[in-house]
Parts: sequence; C-alpha cells; structure tokens
Amino acid sequence: MAEDNAAEANTNDTEGEEYMEIKMAGGWYLTMSLAKSEKYDSEYVEVAKERSGQKRSRFNLNPKYVRELGETLIKFADANGL
Repeated sequence: MAEDNAAEANTNDTEGEEYMEIKMAGGWYLTMSLAKSEKYDSEYVEVAKERSGQKRSRFNLNPKYVRELGETLIKFADANGL
C-alpha cells in the first residue's frame, strides 16, 4: 500500500523533455509541460492536475521561476519531514 502513496516521476518519451508527469493515487497525475502563448508570444510552464485525459486544475508559471520553485519545494519537504 505504501506504493500507492508514493509519487513516481515519469517522462513521456513521445513528447521529449517538454512533458513530465508524476503519478499520484486514485488515477490522478500531476503534469508539467512547456507551452507557448500565441497571444503574448512567450513560453510558460503549465502545471496541471489531470485524470482520464482531462485537466482539473492548472497553474501557469514563468519559466525563469521553475528551478526556484523546485528548490523551494525540496526545502519545504525537508523542513516538514515529507
């Protein structure tokens, strides 16, 4: 049962490095993809909670903050014993 609670990072080889997902419990995935805004002619990283191919929640992040977010998440997990 511990495997169900553990998140596993997977990459989708067909999409290359522009798409990654973390498998969560209950058929949910946390997906990260590099997207381009035609309206603003810029790139962003979309973080979404997805199940059965439908995105339920989305968050768009400026690419220059992606590394800082990752490092902060690691610090948060370490500080809280996660």
